[in-house]
Amino acid sequence: MENEKVYLKPNVVLEPLIDKWYAWTHLIYPPTSAMNMKSRHLKIMNSYVQAPNIHMAATRNPKMLGGPFMNYKSNRKEEVQALIKHAHEDRKEMLELAKAIHELTRLLEKHGDGYSLEPIYEKVPEVLKGYVELNYDLNGNPSFRIFESLMYKSEYYNTDAQSITLWLTENDERPFVLSTARLPDENCLEINIPFAHKAIDKMCSMRNVPDTLENLYNDFNITEDQKALFQSLFTTEEPVKYKKYTGDKIRMRYYGHACILIETKDISILVDPVISYYGYQNEVNRYSLQDLPEEIDYVLITHNHQDHILFETMLSLRHMVKNVVVPKGATGNLQDPNLKLMLQTIGFENVLELGDLETIEANECKITGVPFLGEHGDLDIQAKICYAVNIGKNSMMFMADSCNIEPKLYDIVAKHIGSIDVIFLGMECDGAPFSWVYGPLIEKEVDRDIDSTRRLAGSNFERGKGLVKSFQPKELYVYAMGLEPWVEFISSVRYNEEAHPIVASNNLINHCKENNIEAERLYGEKELHYEID
Repeated sequence: MENEKVYLKPNVVLEPLIDKWYAWTHLIYPPTSAMNMKSRHLKIMNSYVQAPNIHMAATRNPKMLGGPFMNYKSNRKEEVQALIKHAHEDRKEMLELAKAIHELTRLLEKHGDGYSLEPIYEKVPEVLKGYVELNYDLNGNPSFRIFESLMYKSEYYNTDAQSITLWLTENDERPFVLSTARLPDENCLEINIPFAHKAIDKMCSMRNVPDTLENLYNDFNITEDQKALFQSLFTTEEPVKYKKYTGDKIRMRYYGHACILIETKDISILVDPVISYYGYQNEVNRYSLQDLPEEIDYVLITHNHQDHILFETMLSLRHMVKNVVVPKGATGNLQDPNLKLMLQTIGFENVLELGDLETIEANECKITGVPFLGEHGDLDIQAKICYAVNIGKNSMMFMADSCNIEPKLYDIVAKHIGSIDVIFLGMECDGAPFSWVYGPLIEKEVDRDIDSTRRLAGSNFERGKGLVKSFQPKELYVYAMGLEPWVEFISSVRYNEEAHPIVASNNLINHCKENNIEAERLYGEKELHYEID
């Protein structure tokens, strides 16, 4: 293969890692990364080294899926101990950052008594001085905001902690990734490279455009011992080429979970990319990375949860994406890192923010931001939005996990944007307690009863009915349920027919059909066509 032109195999998995942990947004932004290291990763690892057998037993129990258990087939205690040592010795600045954030929170709680906060600046922990502004909300509650752009330029944003692991998958089965650090494996190749490095784009483009491996050897610092494994990821076999859509209609394809590709002959829009690999036997029909156009005009991200902004897929697509659209967020709130700033930092160009009822127009297409309600445990999080897409006479809305807890909102929205022809709605209406994602960021331990009421949940049957009433759709599709086998590694969802989200979505589908609205719960793949004029 030394001088041959080769393709990247279609079943090569690209896992982005930070300090050996699967990368998601809260591990990229330094303050949330530090707090996850201190209050999630070290706790899990310390638990593991104390009782590896308990973790091994828990990961075999389907009821424990998504829990804080490291999933290894054999005892890896010594290697996990080495990771703990690395965190304390080589990443101690991150632990100091996490400690300082906790100290600042307690400081403001003690001294933020309504009087001026200016005297408190001198008491701010040294590692945070110059990175925070102290403030009150209108009700006199003290808080602080972080200058995010400065954090990305500080010692706390360390690209040396970033790497990618490449391996060949032969099925959809992968353990839940957020609770298990990636340890060395003879079949996996870890490459220490920043996420922003253009060599990642070059390699991913080779899924469709062949090239020699010479430049990648240099960019990835491939050693002689690694060459055989690296070469095994490539093939001389030409893949089936994607045929550009040239039809005169709107074509929509469902790729699983919340991922939809919208195409006309003039534009392509991809929503919440979480996409399967292919090249292996499977039982569920699906579209894969090979079924995407060579260029994608817009990628739309609905919200900042790991199953809707999956960096594994995003990095694989970066070379072919012209624009990424994200919710317009604030900056400085710990629980709500700014997505535009984050994506730009890791190498994405042309990142656009869209606010409520703001519109992007291109090629006779309008993309309008629609308020996204709930699903974030009542936390003040602005980086979430639904998208109404208008092409010709057709309108479609992608609501992801928006929870219709206040129907009046969407009644008001409907007055401004009109009825919607096709609604895509997530109905994962149980949801995990909010501490499942945000727990490491919280100073005080969350009361279990409180935690159980504040869920990361989408709309149930009654709230779904309210959306139908507000927007009067002709069609409704339930999606974003985490049902596909290639999504389980990040969603940790596994349902039976008696599960509340399945029952609730069945009820909404039946309600729609009784009212002459076409309805279906999507699974695997689906293709839809609509007239433009």
